[in-house]
Formats: sequence, C-alpha cells, structure tokens
Amino acid sequence: MPMDPSQWIDVVEDKFKYKLDHFVIPGHYSEDVESILIPHGLIMDRIAKLAQIITSEYDNERVVVCCVLKGGHQFFSDLVNYMKKALNKQGKTLPMTLDFVRVKSYENDKSSGQVHISMTDKELQELKGKVRCLE
Repeated sequence: MPMDPSQWIDVVEDKFKYKLDHFVIPGHYSEDVESILIPHGLIMDRIAKLAQIITSEYDNERVVVCCVLKGGHQFFSDLVNYMKKALNKQGKTLPMTLDFVRVKSYENDKSSGQVHISMTDKELQELKGKVRCLE
C-alpha cells in the first residue's frame, strides 16, 4: 500500500538546517558547505522505508528494477540493497532483475535539448511493462 501523502516528510530549507559542528565534513567541502539540510542517516532511513513499501506491494512475481545512469547509481544501489533484505506479502524476499539505462541530455553544463537513451528500441521494448520501480 502506497504511503499516504499526509505522512510524507516535508523538507523545507528554512525549517531544517543542521549546524556543521554536528557532522564530519571532508576538508575539501569546508569552504563550500554552511549547513546540512538532510543528514545521511535520515536519507538512508527513508530509502529503507521506500524499499519496504515497494517490496510489500508484490507477491512472488519477478520485479525489474531499472537504474537511470549516471546520476542515480548510488540511490539505486542503496534501494536495491534494502529491497534484498525486505520481505514481500508472503514473508519472502522479492525476486528481482536489475537493468540499467543511460540517459543523457547535457553536454558539459548545458542542456542539448535532446534526450539520448543508450538502449536500442528492441531493448526498450523488452522492458515495456516489466519495470516496476524506475529510479
């Protein structure tokens, strides 16, 4: 069952600002960071919760989880690792297949105005209707 929007955590910059002295900040970031908006532990907890919600939605059907590279790889990795530990409706781990697609629309720091997908039309057709969690 999807989470009710009333239970979402709304992160508002003015409300959530943690002082730097509560965290270990790598030296090469010290001049650029003035506060922490969302601590890593909170992000990881929310990813674990999302994995539980997704996994609990399915019985034993195989789920294709697709990562959009390059930017989504760390979130995808964390999500899949939590999904591997979570249990589905039947109290079992969810069978998964992992897939990856590279989507590019930027050249250096400017949008090219065109989206390039690294999969062939045939590969995209094979995914059609199978992807349950697209990150």
